[in-house]
Amino acid sequence: MQQRIAHIALVVKEYDEAIQFYTEKLGFTLIEDTPQVDGKRWVIVAPPGAGECSLLLAKAANEQQAASIGNQTGGRVFLFLFTDDFWRDYNTMIARQIHFIRPPKQEAYGMVAVFEDLYGNRWDLLEPNKNNKGLNI
Repeated sequence: MQQRIAHIALVVKEYDEAIQFYTEKLGFTLIEDTPQVDGKRWVIVAPPGAGECSLLLAKAANEQQAASIGNQTGGRVFLFLFTDDFWRDYNTMIARQIHFIRPPKQEAYGMVAVFEDLYGNRWDLLEPNKNNKGLNI
């Protein structure tokens, strides 16, 4: 058997503002933006070099979904952006005014800092140590 996680749905307020944030601020690639029925769109973005998993930007369709925007995990870190050069990406993100809520810190598993996306979802920017199995990029 072979399985993989292909997409992670991220509930957003508006498609275009989310696309702009992820492509311009985080440097992600817009993989697909296909119109669907009822004004919905199939919008997929991914970081450069991503091969397995991407984000499906899903516009909130009702009040319950809208209430989850920015807090899909109850305030915990939601997504983990691995990098091969922490300081390059951290400094680029600072220059692009990404809001970091925890400063860079060397942990046993690698260099990490926590930032928020445009809605307040928490992310780890993480350069894993080369000797940590399962964390290599």
